[in-house]
Amino acid sequence: MYEDLVPQSSTARRLAFLTLIQSTGTGLFLTSSAIFFTKAIGFSPQSVALVLSVAGFFGFLSTVPAGRLADRFGARLPLAGSYAALSLLFTLYCFAHGFAVFAVVACLIAVGETAGSPLRAALTFSLFGRETATKVRAQMRGVFNLGSMAGAALAGVALAEGSREAFYSVVAVNACAQLICALVTLGLREPVQPRRARGESAANGRAALRDYRFIAVTVANGLLELHNAMLNVGIPLWITIQLRESGSLNSVVVIFNTVLVLLLQVRLSRGAESAGGAALLLRRSGIVLLISCAIFAATAIVPKMWVAPVVVLAAVVMVFGEIYQAAGSWGVSFELPPSGRQGEYQGVFALGRGLQQFIGPVLVTALVINVGAFGWIILSVIFGTVGMLCIPLVRAAENGDKMISTAA
Repeated sequence: MYEDLVPQSSTARRLAFLTLIQSTGTGLFLTSSAIFFTKAIGFSPQSVALVLSVAGFFGFLSTVPAGRLADRFGARLPLAGSYAALSLLFTLYCFAHGFAVFAVVACLIAVGETAGSPLRAALTFSLFGRETATKVRAQMRGVFNLGSMAGAALAGVALAEGSREAFYSVVAVNACAQLICALVTLGLREPVQPRRARGESAANGRAALRDYRFIAVTVANGLLELHNAMLNVGIPLWITIQLRESGSLNSVVVIFNTVLVLLLQVRLSRGAESAGGAALLLRRSGIVLLISCAIFAATAIVPKMWVAPVVVLAAVVMVFGEIYQAAGSWGVSFELPPSGRQGEYQGVFALGRGLQQFIGPVLVTALVINVGAFGWIILSVIFGTVGMLCIPLVRAAENGDKMISTAA
């Protein structure tokens, strides 16, 4: 268990330190920012929601260009640059008293944060190779959860104060965290990889966007990632609105989720080192999430005294589906891209996650609140169907990759 949780190589430990610092700063800021923007700075909730939605769209557009940068110049320098830019941009929030300035800063931050996802994935692959990259990603996910939890706890202190000065302190701590991440990233030694030729045609530069087999896998993985919307939106609303239970029950759900991911992510990620094994994990994820949704639906009809235990049971089952999905997604995103295009394909793969972030909260809220228990059944059908499609979709993408490699 110790070897699962603690990275063994010095490079992996540096990456873990980077992940811990970054997730702590991000957790601190995200937990408190919406409240501070409305209460301390004075923007309306509607204007904040609009700006963050537009910012998310700009972030969505940044993933593929970021991946191409990683293929051409390596992932280390662009990632360090994004962290340094984020440090400056977060500081600018202290001067964003006007709505226009706030909107511009938020959009630029979304670009930097979203572009970091494919850059981190490409850097991990470059540093550790196919053999160990998936295990390292699993370890980093546990570290990320720890940092996010620590950041949320620190945010509670700032929220208790509730002043504009407290918000500035949150911004300053997060900005310092981003700057530390930039310095740590610069200290990593990325192996020399063959770079894409500068004169390569634009058509070849869009290979991942034209690889419909890979796009199909990307969409399937994005749909399985609806468990994020379940955890962040669906379950809290179901507990408090439909079941009329205390919000503290959702805190129990979050604690179980954090602890189980930390303890089990690496162990249950075994087998994701091959495309076939990763596809099997994605199918397993769909089936487990189907079961979880069915149990959530049952909470609408069980006796009152059994509601809380059954909710926790459904949430625990969901964690296993979440773990399998995460491991499977790393496996296919590392194994399916052709040689020399890891960054570009990671950028396209991140589009599926971005699509889920757009439609997930709206879809899950509509099903859980407007449809009720039957909405959970609809979600279970979605998960089960997508899960069963994953093996043939990955197999088709793998065969397409072999055809591309042969043609090259």
